[in-house]
Amino acid sequence: MSATDESNPQNQDQRRHQPTETELRTARAAQKLRENLMRRKQQARARRSGQADLTEGLPAARADESST
Repeated sequence: MSATDESNPQNQDQRRHQPTETELRTARAAQKLRENLMRRKQQARARRSGQADLTEGLPAARADESST
């Protein structure tokens, strides 16, 4: 049998590559960066068109609530 035989278990393992923790972390970081970029572009478009900025997350602190 040759080393390139498809019945070789090593060749089957190489085809079914399980992503490593580093690859998963990199993919998650890339996804977060894409989401952040889309959110920032949406905010910039909203500012240009004069619409309200509908961001997700914590609202800005109000002056009357922070002084109590």
